[in-house]
Amino acid sequence: MKIFGVTGYSGSGKTTLIERMLPQMIGRGLRISVLKHAHHDFDIDRPGKDSFRHRQAGAGEVLLANASRWVLMHELRDAREPTLAEYATRFSPCDLLLVEGFKHEAIPRLEVHRPANGKPALWPQERQIVAVASDQAAPAELPAGVCWLELNDVPTIVTFILDHLQLTGEADAVL
Repeated sequence: MKIFGVTGYSGSGKTTLIERMLPQMIGRGLRISVLKHAHHDFDIDRPGKDSFRHRQAGAGEVLLANASRWVLMHELRDAREPTLAEYATRFSPCDLLLVEGFKHEAIPRLEVHRPANGKPALWPQERQIVAVASDQAAPAELPAGVCWLELNDVPTIVTFILDHLQLTGEADAVL
């Protein structure tokens, strides 16, 4: 499994970019999974539901399943949060795990940067950033190894990521 990160400040368009990249990557015959790290507390369960009641009663894990999907909820309680590598082992086999968040992990990453958001660029300080997708023209000087991409040119962004990872889908394979 290859791992590639999409990073940037809140509101920059990371989720939207991933959402637009997924069909193109899948269309190339790749199996893609996504790991989204949330910096705030969240709960996908609802008070009063059986699974919520089981967790509240102390279950360490609750698996909720039906004929369409399943979700495993794991309560950390007082345990430390798993690392990115530990989370990655929980995924079914895939060609590429796209990671949104975990911006300090040592994985290659693309920064989504919109200067209009008023946030500074991450790429000048973060060595793992190998590309920037932005709605602004590239600055005069970029560090070696950083590629500047047009944020709305999703096919080029997808090609860059797959080329960077040396990942080819079935549709690109030579028979």
